[in-house]
Amino acid sequence: MEAISKPDLYPEIEPYESGWLRVDDLHTLYWEQSGNPDGVPAVFLHGGPGSGATPAHRRFFDSNHYRVVVFDQRGAGRSTPLGELKDNTTGHLVADVDALRSHLGIERWHVFGGSWGSSLALAYAQAHPDRCIALVLRGIFLCRRHEVEWFLTGMRRIFPEAWRTFADYLPEGERDDLLAAYYRRLTDPDPAIHMPAARVWSQYEGACSTLRPNPDTVAAFADPKVALGLARIEAHYFANDLFLPEGQLLLNAHRLSGIPGVIVQGRYDVVCPIESADALARAWPDADYVIVPDAGHSAMEPGIRTALIDATNRFRALS
Repeated sequence: MEAISKPDLYPEIEPYESGWLRVDDLHTLYWEQSGNPDGVPAVFLHGGPGSGATPAHRRFFDSNHYRVVVFDQRGAGRSTPLGELKDNTTGHLVADVDALRSHLGIERWHVFGGSWGSSLALAYAQAHPDRCIALVLRGIFLCRRHEVEWFLTGMRRIFPEAWRTFADYLPEGERDDLLAAYYRRLTDPDPAIHMPAARVWSQYEGACSTLRPNPDTVAAFADPKVALGLARIEAHYFANDLFLPEGQLLLNAHRLSGIPGVIVQGRYDVVCPIESADALARAWPDADYVIVPDAGHSAMEPGIRTALIDATNRFRALS
């Protein structure tokens, strides 16, 4: 096999095709394809839920080899309506991934996802293992209650300043149930109520996502379209136990048997602590487990980027 260079990220590319997929009477998904139209298909599943995809997400793949499919999940990014919660569940998103695959005429594809994207990738692969060539997962989130509670209150052990800003946005009498208090605000129809709450929630996550402080990351999370989709949909999923039975993604790991994978995890990931990645690696022996010793949660941290690109390059041999 020929030697493959290890770029920081592949060069910027533009989509060769984009469009809209109406998945029901309410939701329409934005999708795009870039790279090699005749290449091996790979789909990128963004995080959140609700954060939306960005042009940088195309750059984890060798565009000469891969046919890269990127889309915004229900209520997120360019999909419409933005921040819509009706008919927005994990089951709907799994069905949407496969509907997009069918719409694009793809038989099987590589599935790439980080954070919530890793959760959706696992749920999809467990429902449709025959459609998955391989999985590349980063910053593992298994949708268990204690992982949600860690996000809401546990991260203050590492990021007390960020958590204090998050909690103190609420009146003191509402701080005993942060999720319920934020959910009320985020679902209020008045932008003067939901938008400030969305920015605070989203910036809290951004501030805790990197090993070293990164103002650019926090600023990106503050963008109104990112903040509204991320905060409202994330709170909606958290309030409904991610629309999954407790522990299902781990209990159903046996359904991944025969699917090769790579799990990339930052040692100091505070948003999605390493315990979940470790549990998944033990339950899924077909996956290689890569711990990045000097990284947190963000896919854009140098060590994480390198490991993810190594994984997509490695899977060039599979089609």
